[in-house]
Amino acid sequence: MRMSSRLILVTVAAVSLLLPSCSLISLFREREDFIKIRGTQFIHNGRPYYFAGTNMWYGCYLGSPGSTGDRPRLLRELDSLKAHGIGNLRVLAASEESYIRRSVKPAIQSAPGVVDDSLLQGLDYLLAEMARRDMHAVLYLGNYWEWSGGMVQYNVWAGERPVDPEDSTQGWGAFMDFSAAFYSNPRAVELHKEYVRTIVTRRNSVNGRLYTEDPTIMSWQLANEPRPGRVDEQGRKNLPAFYRWIDQTAMFIHSLDTNHLVSAGSEGTIGTLQSEEFYVKAFQTPHVDYLNFHLWPFNWGWFDPKRWEETLSPTEKKSTAYINQHIALARLIGKPVVMEEFGLGRDNGEILPGTPTKARDRFYRFIFRTLEDSARAGAPIAGSNFWAWGGEGSAQHPDGMWKRGDPFVGDPPQEPQGQNSVFVSDASTLGIIREHAMNMQKIGAGSYVASRK
Repeated sequence: MRMSSRLILVTVAAVSLLLPSCSLISLFREREDFIKIRGTQFIHNGRPYYFAGTNMWYGCYLGSPGSTGDRPRLLRELDSLKAHGIGNLRVLAASEESYIRRSVKPAIQSAPGVVDDSLLQGLDYLLAEMARRDMHAVLYLGNYWEWSGGMVQYNVWAGERPVDPEDSTQGWGAFMDFSAAFYSNPRAVELHKEYVRTIVTRRNSVNGRLYTEDPTIMSWQLANEPRPGRVDEQGRKNLPAFYRWIDQTAMFIHSLDTNHLVSAGSEGTIGTLQSEEFYVKAFQTPHVDYLNFHLWPFNWGWFDPKRWEETLSPTEKKSTAYINQHIALARLIGKPVVMEEFGLGRDNGEILPGTPTKARDRFYRFIFRTLEDSARAGAPIAGSNFWAWGGEGSAQHPDGMWKRGDPFVGDPPQEPQGQNSVFVSDASTLGIIREHAMNMQKIGAGSYVASRK
């Protein structure tokens, strides 16, 4: 139905009386501030959105007014990231108190529905400060892996017997099966769903803004690296429940929040039993707005930091193939794709700031050029988030492992601190990142000009 111009003016006047502290121009512009999707491209403020990003999972911990907090450091970290062109942060927004020894502590959620509000205030503070710097956040709401509690903890809360990956009588395979059993455990899924509701509908204690109304948030993410389990018959049996959980959880988030994008947090085909078919089936649902993949050459046996000069070139070839595979899948599904995790260790397996990064620098430069070339050619790849920002942190113990009370770095508690972290002192790496960020901005600007012709 078409409205008359007089009726429109009356409606605008009425709304302006109801909103005396906010101009209508800023109100309607705010709707454009949310990152949206047009075809296979992200759009922000009417323009193509290309970005250089990082993972800073511990952001809410630094922002907390509680025992884990260091707000002055957080502000310095954000300023440093911004200065190097990094405007997109992938951040943990869920952690569960875990029976696993090497898991982050304290956790946001100590029991079903019992949250540490000081850590959520830390997330509020982080988002408020990111907004001041025109940065965007991807917030993940769970974890397949054990280091933040994750799906196994929901299974335990639902009454299941714990499986410990460090217990030699159980082992890693049993743990993988236990984590994937989450998808078919109705009680565990419901407990996670209630936590998702708590976060998505939260009001920021710093600026008073509902999360659903905050354009600083780019996307809600179902979990960090959800997968149906091991590459075996049990993994295949888990697929129907896995598909259902992806679809229904994404749909649930959209029912709570119509402004933001939803993504899954997948590693790519490596996380769907190494199958393109299963990847497509999992993420073609209309409730998942864009695609993800991760790239871990060391974890996947491609790269040896102690033999980096001979293993780096084959790693680059395999990485190119993996990137191109997921760009092709994005075209097939018809959605944009983000490489939201990739990393490489320091030379010879070192972890401390100041140690050489020749292999990493070469790898980052190679990856960034590959992404830039694809984006310039019109591929549906919009950006990347390297893993991870270590900033001012560093390992505190001879074994490199994290203990409660230590400064946070980019590496989670179960890994040597500094293994994949980019520190604020890594000048050569930061120069490569800054150049890439500038190139992505130019690609976005060029794409906008081309679209206007």
